[in-house]
Amino acid sequence: MITELREDFNRRWTPEKYQQFQTSLDAAIGQHVAFRHSETPCFFPRDLLQEMSRAGRDLVGQLLNNKLYLEASDREIPAQYRVPNEAREPMFIQADFGIVHENGGYAPKLVEIQGFPSLYGYQTEMARQYMRAYDLNPNLRHLLSDLDLDAYHKLLGEAILNGHSPENVVLLEIDPENQKTVCDFICTERIYGVRAVCITKVIKRGNKLFYNRDGVETPIHRIYNRAIFDELERKKAVIPFNWTDDLQVEWAGHPNWFFRLSKFSIPWFKHPTVPESHFFHEVTDLPGNPENYVLKPLYSFAGLGVIVGPTLEELEAIPVRERRNYILQERVRFAPTVITPHGPTMAEVRMMYIWLPSMQVPVAANMIVRMGRGKQMGVDHNKNLEWVGASAGFYL
Repeated sequence: MITELREDFNRRWTPEKYQQFQTSLDAAIGQHVAFRHSETPCFFPRDLLQEMSRAGRDLVGQLLNNKLYLEASDREIPAQYRVPNEAREPMFIQADFGIVHENGGYAPKLVEIQGFPSLYGYQTEMARQYMRAYDLNPNLRHLLSDLDLDAYHKLLGEAILNGHSPENVVLLEIDPENQKTVCDFICTERIYGVRAVCITKVIKRGNKLFYNRDGVETPIHRIYNRAIFDELERKKAVIPFNWTDDLQVEWAGHPNWFFRLSKFSIPWFKHPTVPESHFFHEVTDLPGNPENYVLKPLYSFAGLGVIVGPTLEELEAIPVRERRNYILQERVRFAPTVITPHGPTMAEVRMMYIWLPSMQVPVAANMIVRMGRGKQMGVDHNKNLEWVGASAGFYL
């Protein structure tokens, strides 16, 4: 989107440099990274990123100052997943914005929002490898809020560790070594000493949790939670504790915010970045132009179950009793903002926030970019395409 940077990059790009980027990235992680990376990073105007940063912060503020929303979102937490000692604010926030044409320029539109961690460890390594492989301008920045790398890692370290020894903190996931995001788990352990532990292998004794660390049963004092509830249900995971147990453990990212800050939040927003959105069970007349909407399950992850441009038949096929589990949202028509050898390509930007208890407001710390030319940004919608996939964002 910064024309001179885009033109210079495209002019200097070669397949060999892209191969070097991939090779160096895998070498830095220590194994092959399973998801596709775009051939290019993205170059964004600083003011657009600042607008996204403010918007995400304002949206969360709207919710936390809305008593009716807090009461309604409290009812959304399933009884079996209601974890005690809930944090007052979400520690980790992800706000996904598509970039659209508006009023003769570019503007962000909210796609989703989540109160759940993302690739905080891996994204900085990916950006570093883009810089190296393509010999980018060293003045380019990818961290937000004037953070340098040391300040970023200090902030994230405070969130994950909260002063505990790394061996007493675990990154909790299901079957972590086989997740596509294992690259992030590797970076997290390398930087903070915090290991990824399968939730099924945790040991419960009384109201305390333990895990096996190098043959030693080690107490868990804090959990960096990456376990997703719908995945646990799909895999029928048997875990050795109940989420409702009053455990002697702290949460780095309290699990209740997975439900509180989610697609359930979107119809509550009143903000220029938020497209028209309704709970599906409250839609009395189905739209005559359903191709201009998106049907989203409230608590699916990674795009599962999302229908972009549904037909009336697909909408009518959702049983009335199940419609409260969906939202119907005006479709965000992404602008093709990135000029590539394969044609203009769209970008979605995830603003990644950290909110420590000592802070008045969350800090936008990093960003993830996903590029695509399909209906959605996920891999399944961009198969056999080039210059699409995960990417890093830079600005001057």
